[in-house]
Amino acid sequence: MQKIIIDTNVLVSALISDGNPFKIIHNLVLGDRVKTYVSDEILQEYNQVLSRDKFSGIPDFKKNVSIIIRVLSDLSIHQNPDRKIELLQDEDDNKFLELAVHCEADFIITGNTRDFTISKIGQTKIVSPTIYWENYQP
Repeated sequence: MQKIIIDTNVLVSALISDGNPFKIIHNLVLGDRVKTYVSDEILQEYNQVLSRDKFSGIPDFKKNVSIIIRVLSDLSIHQNPDRKIELLQDEDDNKFLELAVHCEADFIITGNTRDFTISKIGQTKIVSPTIYWENYQP
């Protein structure tokens, strides 16, 4: 089974539209077709970003956030990397690389192509939700 790490922006997209991020979360993660990995730092970022005021105008967003974070926390494998990586210019994104290397993930799925300037770390491919959905979904 594929091991994936989901960047925060993919969760945001999944909560506001029914595109590829939504399909990845609902069809693959909730459908138990992939293994998702999270760290304490990543869960903390999910909570911080998804609770921002800018999302308050979206109907049911706050309710859906609490559901998706709880479900992701329950379904995901929790790992806390012991090795720091300083590769990306946006230092906050390095935690996704650290987890990927630690758990030997197959994919980091991110819509943040501006900050994720590499396409691979170790065995982990870094891909957009569209590339993942069209080419790699199980």
